[in-house]
Amino acid sequence: MGPRMNERIRVREILVIDDTGEKLGVMAPREALDIARSKGLDLIEVAPQAQPPVCRILDYGKFKYEQGKREREAAKKSRQSELKGMTLTPRIDDHDLEMKIKNVLKFHTDGDKVKVAVRFRSREMSHPEFAQAALEKMVQSMLEAGVGVVERPPLMEGKQMIMILSPQREGAAKKPTAPKPAIPKPAENAAPRAGGEGTGPKPPPPPPAPAAAAATPAPAETA
Repeated sequence: MGPRMNERIRVREILVIDDTGEKLGVMAPREALDIARSKGLDLIEVAPQAQPPVCRILDYGKFKYEQGKREREAAKKSRQSELKGMTLTPRIDDHDLEMKIKNVLKFHTDGDKVKVAVRFRSREMSHPEFAQAALEKMVQSMLEAGVGVVERPPLMEGKQMIMILSPQREGAAKKPTAPKPAIPKPAENAAPRAGGEGTGPKPPPPPPAPAAAAATPAPAETA
């Protein structure tokens, strides 16, 4: 049941606030209703427990919309965050990727985390850059919208590249760039190729040999 309004307000006197937020003072409900009707608005009781009750001159449709909006925001804050799952292929086309991005933004707006998994087949493992490009585009769109952050950067787990995105908290700073997936780099000291030298660091040259000591003449024999 909604708040009392207009002729349903049956008390001796009320404190009236107009549509601009200005207090008009204490008066009889009939007098306040005449003011509301002259503006094409309604007289709505917003604080019935106050002494005297507080009524506002407002548009009832707008009042109901704002009240519903506040209730939805309160319900959103009170609900627990869920972890949504999302699966991609390394060579996902642009249209499908855009749809996935829209779903990520919606999940974050609802306060949910998203676990994004890129699944590789045998030959796709040799080209992780396709998955990397798709995830970078997803993260960049999320950061530009200001609705989420990267909780866990992309990492390989078997034949999957996993990334976790979280909704952005209020007042948190946006990250300027999207983190890149952690792809293992080749070893620095590669084994020498057949018929050639290795690419690793060469050992230092041996120190020069010390110069031979000058020979001293033997003492002459005495007669």
